[in-house]
Amino acid sequence: MKIFFKNRPLYETVTKVVHTSLNTPALAKPESERMRPFGMSPCFLAPYLRKSLFAGTVLLSGSLAGWLDRPAHADDLDLLEQQVARIQAEQHELQKALVSVQKQIAAHRTGRGHGGMQARAATGGGSGVAVAQGHATGGLHGLTGLASTQSEEEEGPGLVEPTPVRATRHGRARMVAGADVQPSFSGATDTPEVDSVIGHRAEDVISRLADNNVGPHARETVGAQAAGALGDHGVFHMGPVTLILGGFLDAAAVEENRHTATGTFQYYQDIPFANQARYHTDNFEGSARYSRISLMARGNVDTHSTISGFFEMDFGAGAATTDAYESNSYAFRLRQAYMAYDNSDLNFHFLAGQAWSMLTPGRVGITPRQESLPETIESSMLAGQTWARQLQFRFVKDFFNHRLWTGLSIENSATLYDTTGMTTSSDGQIVMPNGQLATIGSPGTGLTNNALFSNEIAPDIIGKIAWDPHWGHYEVEGILHFPHDRVSTLGHGHNNTAIAGGGGGSMVLPVIPHTMEIRLAGLVGTGIGRYGSVLLPDATLNAQGAPAPLFSAQATAGIVGHPTPKIDVYGFFGMQQAGRSYFNASGSSYGYGNPAYDNTGCMVELSTACTGNTRRVIEATVGAWYRFFKGHYGTVEGGVQLAYTQRSAWVGQGAAPDTSLSALFMDFRYLPFQ
Repeated sequence: MKIFFKNRPLYETVTKVVHTSLNTPALAKPESERMRPFGMSPCFLAPYLRKSLFAGTVLLSGSLAGWLDRPAHADDLDLLEQQVARIQAEQHELQKALVSVQKQIAAHRTGRGHGGMQARAATGGGSGVAVAQGHATGGLHGLTGLASTQSEEEEGPGLVEPTPVRATRHGRARMVAGADVQPSFSGATDTPEVDSVIGHRAEDVISRLADNNVGPHARETVGAQAAGALGDHGVFHMGPVTLILGGFLDAAAVEENRHTATGTFQYYQDIPFANQARYHTDNFEGSARYSRISLMARGNVDTHSTISGFFEMDFGAGAATTDAYESNSYAFRLRQAYMAYDNSDLNFHFLAGQAWSMLTPGRVGITPRQESLPETIESSMLAGQTWARQLQFRFVKDFFNHRLWTGLSIENSATLYDTTGMTTSSDGQIVMPNGQLATIGSPGTGLTNNALFSNEIAPDIIGKIAWDPHWGHYEVEGILHFPHDRVSTLGHGHNNTAIAGGGGGSMVLPVIPHTMEIRLAGLVGTGIGRYGSVLLPDATLNAQGAPAPLFSAQATAGIVGHPTPKIDVYGFFGMQQAGRSYFNASGSSYGYGNPAYDNTGCMVELSTACTGNTRRVIEATVGAWYRFFKGHYGTVEGGVQLAYTQRSAWVGQGAAPDTSLSALFMDFRYLPFQ
């Protein structure tokens, strides 16, 4: 059986390539000598090889169809199978020859330096892009350097086509936007490397990661959206800077058996006891206020380092003019705003700005936008979830081929006090039983609102170690916190500083890699209650007016599954608990969780005899997301979630009251850039 080509030179070219590939002595020669007899530059040969292979495949298909239309005979079938096997072997060898040509092109461009066309190997930028994330499979197979892509409309499996390269004003090569994940080769070792990458099509900005079978957030998961993932359609190149758009339009609602007036953001300590009338009424509330907008700008500093800036905003804040009866005019608010520097030569990473706290559990390395957050619809996520978004200066170093990560983060401190039983003035002063004044903060002025801002003598210091073996992601972490106040009497005073902190960790176990995973996380210590979704207090005051850090414990466990590319399902359990610290003086009770507090009326409607300091909040929830459409126009998805939450108070006079909340969440989202 013959394969006919449309022109003789093309046929001769393919014949030479196949002959050379099958010739053992020729294969032993260096690549440059193997390709020289063709009399063509490698840059011009690659497209002909691809077209020849494609044409031969098409004509072979036609010939095979003709054979199969005839009555089958044993001899004919044997001959046909032999011909197919031979053609497949020739295609394989031709593929190897094409890869060899690609390697020569990469070496040729590298050698020409800045004086001509140069591929930006190992930079991963929007110009010379290569990607480290194996989309939807989590494998880190995308590499930098020369790119190749496969068109499913034109070519069969295994056939590749060089990605177009466009010269820039500065004489360097830039991959045309829209190329997929690409392989490359480094020098004579042919060993691929995973390097800093850019949001390009289905990928996010990630800095040199090891494959742990957990992988970075797949674009389809709502976990990626919660962590601030960027779009893959809204990628624009402006000279040396690449802009990446992200975000979504969100329409969410909740139906619950208590009136909490918090919408889809659950303020867990506001779940009413039975003494309040709203305990006995249902509530429905919906809003589009958690629609989100994000933007990243990124550029390459040199062949080993990149710099990026990330903004993320929504409308979750309530302005003075916000009303629920007419305009629903919620205010634009800042979620994240930071810059990041990554150096792939030193394996060093730096972040400065407002981002998810480094205490937040992650899923791979210690990298931004890879936080392990629950896929829940409720904006407060989950009781017991460890998180904060705040100013920080983060320093990270990775070792052993990106398997071991160490991080140090200096983060903004904000002690959350409880002053039950104490007289508090509007200017942050507490009148103590001995007549002294304890100043724990000051009301905001200028461009801040008039809420109380706590006194802080030092930032929070957070350390983390992350490990990415071949199976799973594991973290251990610790934090130091320094509550601070001043106690004064007329004419003199003194400062007080306590030392608080704690430790914990998290893990992601890929039970079925990229299909089902188990997540576990926890944090325990003193003075760190604000790092949990329930927002339990960090500290109260002792009899002398000094800060008294409260014990704190929080934990989450969950299972997340992706049974099909269109469906995400999840189930989570979370818990957060606070300790107590109290004193009694002059016949009065003070502090947090004092057993002398009156709780006799907590279960009597309209009774005011209910102090009800929260001891523990637990939550169990299940839910699912379904993607209705996904294409060049973006993604449309919907979600539903059932949640049960229980709030328990510290025991006081009468009882240790508890209450509960059942809620049904519904959400509908359009993600134009994913």
